[in-house]
Amino acid sequence: MITYPYKTHQVSLPANCNIAYIDEGSGEKTLLFIHGLANYAPVWKKNIDELRKYYRCIAIDLPGNGLSDQNTHPFGMKFFADCIYNFITALKLKDICLVGHSMGGQIAMTTMIKYPGCAESLILCAPAGFEQFTSLEKTMYYGSIHLLDYFSSDEHSLRTVVESSFYRNNKQAEGIVAELVGIMKTYKSNYYRKMVEACIKGMMEEPVYNKLHLIQQPTLVLFGKNDALIPNKLIHHTTTEKIAAHAAKKMQHCHLEIIPDCGHFLQWEKAGDVNRHMILFLENEK
Repeated sequence: MITYPYKTHQVSLPANCNIAYIDEGSGEKTLLFIHGLANYAPVWKKNIDELRKYYRCIAIDLPGNGLSDQNTHPFGMKFFADCIYNFITALKLKDICLVGHSMGGQIAMTTMIKYPGCAESLILCAPAGFEQFTSLEKTMYYGSIHLLDYFSSDEHSLRTVVESSFYRNNKQAEGIVAELVGIMKTYKSNYYRKMVEACIKGMMEEPVYNKLHLIQQPTLVLFGKNDALIPNKLIHHTTTEKIAAHAAKKMQHCHLEIIPDCGHFLQWEKAGDVNRHMILFLENEK
């Protein structure tokens, strides 16, 4: 039985979505944390530990992940955006900053675009959605994923992705991997793989890049300089900084910070730096 470092709560939403979430701290500002692909709410623990001193911090398990339901869902970006909006409505949240990591960043942007008034600001940690893919590149990407799956178990694939998200010390991933594998073992046969494949397809087929100019709220973008996942090294021969800078320029009120000696899992690997940037951004909003 997996237990989280904080008390978990449950809420039922439309479309047969039953969401588990963490709710810590208090304050006028609410930070709503959205995890990435095949992850869970505790990946924000190092941030919540500090930020709950100043803000209300809510971290959700997306449907199909963590302690949330394992129902059949489409798992696309717009589906997740609807879940975020319905969650905000159900809890009657006010003065919100959406905080998303990786796929959670693309979900946060999709939510802001689809529901422009749902939040007052946005923090994106190594967000998916900044990297563009042509039709041919999508085909190449899907092919590489399927080839990897053919030779790898779900557990090994998860371990590989999480460990590669850290730059210098992937031993930090051991606890996260152990808990995610424990959760994975509660899934019905093939549920995990189908969910992951649907999420990847959602990220590819529901892009946000050409709609970034619609995001008018103040936005902070954080990337690790040594991100091994963005850009996709097999397809795009460019740098994380270039991908980040080009996309950030498309948003109207965006501030970009590149954190040195840091990989994709920046909110864990460099939690102190990330927390400092978040607090400075949120205080300057006032």
